[in-house]
Amino acid sequence: METTIILCIVAAVFLFIIFVTSYVKAPPDVAYIISGMRKTPKVLIGKAGLKIPFFERMDKLLVRQISIDIKTGDFVPTLDFIGVNIDAVAKVRVMTDQEGIQKAMKNFLNMKEEQITEALVDSLQGNMREIIGTVTLKDLCNDRKVFGDQVQEKAQKDMNSLGIEIISCNIQHVTDQNDLIPALGQDNMAAIQKNASIAKANADRDVAIAQAEAKKEANDAHVKAEQEIAIKQNELAIKKAELKKVEDTKKAEADAAYKIQEEEQRKSIEVSTANANIAKQEREIELKTKEAEVQEQALNATIRKQADAKKYEQQQMADVDLYKRQKEAEARKYEAAQEAEAKKLQADAIKYAMEQEAAGIAAKGRAEAEAIQAKAEAEAAGIDKKAEAMQKYGEAAIIEMLCKMYPQVAEAVAAPLANIDKITMYGSGNTAKMTEDVTTSFKQIIDGIGDSLGINPSVLVSSFAGVKLAEAKKGIEANKEDSTKEADVSNDIVADEDDDYSEV
Repeated sequence: METTIILCIVAAVFLFIIFVTSYVKAPPDVAYIISGMRKTPKVLIGKAGLKIPFFERMDKLLVRQISIDIKTGDFVPTLDFIGVNIDAVAKVRVMTDQEGIQKAMKNFLNMKEEQITEALVDSLQGNMREIIGTVTLKDLCNDRKVFGDQVQEKAQKDMNSLGIEIISCNIQHVTDQNDLIPALGQDNMAAIQKNASIAKANADRDVAIAQAEAKKEANDAHVKAEQEIAIKQNELAIKKAELKKVEDTKKAEADAAYKIQEEEQRKSIEVSTANANIAKQEREIELKTKEAEVQEQALNATIRKQADAKKYEQQQMADVDLYKRQKEAEARKYEAAQEAEAKKLQADAIKYAMEQEAAGIAAKGRAEAEAIQAKAEAEAAGIDKKAEAMQKYGEAAIIEMLCKMYPQVAEAVAAPLANIDKITMYGSGNTAKMTEDVTTSFKQIIDGIGDSLGINPSVLVSSFAGVKLAEAKKGIEANKEDSTKEADVSNDIVADEDDDYSEV
């Protein structure tokens, strides 16, 4: 197992060393040519690749631009047999297409830039010499670009077979053997000077004419400007006068309008002041009226509260006195009832004894028995009358309770009106209508209480008054004083109710 691991490690290290030694990467201006195991060499330009050690080799080929200085070396005759010496510069590079790089590999593989330049300069110089013999000196001086293009075109045919591309060819310097080029320049210079003098004279003339015309136009413009200035100033003065007139008119109108407005304002102020005074007086009158009403209400409230308090005090005292008399009357009624019952039983016993005695003593005669019986019946009738009187006296207690209740009902009916500070009524009959509504409400409440108790308060009071009058006439002296007091209490209660109605 360990041997296998060691062998794997050794194999991995070996493969890593093979990869490192076989890995190559070409720069953009140099072509790497890998050959040996391939029929067509592999070309790498700006790319990376692998080279199998011991089985393949790698060569280099420069593909960057190269500048070559081309000189004729001596004087070469032109088409017009004038010897010239030309200095030019050509820019060349290796073709990178498949056919061109194959030709370049055969001629410039592993060469340096200087070696490539030496190999190409002779061919370029020969082509330039041939082109010089086809042009005249004048054409050569007048259009150097055409000459350079001709040299580039002719030399490119020879460079194609070498795998070289001529990028450009520029003429730097041209000299002739007899200094004819400066002479051609003097002839041209004289012609140029002549043309320049004529042009200068024409220019001076044109300048003088232009100056005169400019002065004239300037003078005309000045005069015209002065005229226009005068016209504008005149128009300005007229406009100012018109504006002044309008301004004066507007000012006069404004002054008049101001005076009119001032007068209107004064009138408005006077009217407003008069209205304010009137309103103030009306307000004072209203305030005085309100004060009088408040004082009247305060006075009425004070008197009313005092009267109510006095009334309440008297009513409470009357209720206490009535309650006391009621309890006394109930006690007397109960005692009278018991006494009447006892007397009735006694009368029955006496009657029965008399009957027995009358029946047992027949010897005394029928007349005596009848007298005794009549006496017994009279006494029994008297006892019945007394019992009936006591029963009537119980109705008086009920009437006293009702009379005690009347003021409380009246106070409850009138309580909502006591919470009202002020009532303002318009029209006639409203006060009587309100009094009638309150009285009707009081009567409905009393009738409702009588219906719930199964009695008629009005009939009960009337019957009670009739009984009392009858008893007074009959002269029942024992109950005369009490009956008089009860009647007085009833009259006081009724009077209080009438007072309550009138106050409501």
